Amino acid sequence: MKIAFIGTHGVGKTTLCYDLAAALKRRDLTVELVREVARECPLPINRDTTVKAQAWILHTQIAWELQAEAKAEVVVCDRAVLDNYCYLRRAAPGEPHVKVLEGLVRAWLPTYDALFRVPIVGDPSFDGVRDTDLAFQHDIDALLLATLEEWEVPFVTFDPASRDGWAKKAIEVLLPALRPQELLFPDAAGGR
Repeated sequence: MKIAFIGTHGVGKTTLCYDLAAALKRRDLTVELVREVARECPLPINRDTTVKAQAWILHTQIAWELQAEAKAEVVVCDRAVLDNYCYLRRAAPGEPHVKVLEGLVRAWLPTYDALFRVPIVGDPSFDGVRDTDLAFQHDIDALLLATLEEWEVPFVTFDPASRDGWAKKAIEVLLPALRPQELLFPDAAGGR
């Protein structure tokens, strides 16, 4: 199973990844975490990103996901290929490379078993890498949501008013797919 937390920068995706990974490990599942790839990019990111930088991030994201899937039952991703694509689309609208990479992103999206969209609930704080420009943060959020809807990609959005319950909500959504079959359907005699 592969899960990704998607959304603009500075909304709490990384914290959710660690919370979910810990909760799944407590259920005796092997879990691998795919960290945010952009932080490792040797090329410009954020508002200064380029087609080359986003192509590097996109391909590295796929490679890291493949590596993680080979090691664990559950992979938790801090972002998905769709996030990377939205940063690319904003940086280089109309570029021929964007259309080429769109095909790759669309083909890769079905490899995720669940996408959880993390909404904006506050201003991004500077951490040495993250861009704190509010207009940029909101542009990416709007582009991501528009792309999800345009491409009819299934996703779950967390309620901005209940941030403390987001990890629990993710577990509730995933639990039916993680439970053994006999726990889902007790027999008619009332046993398990």
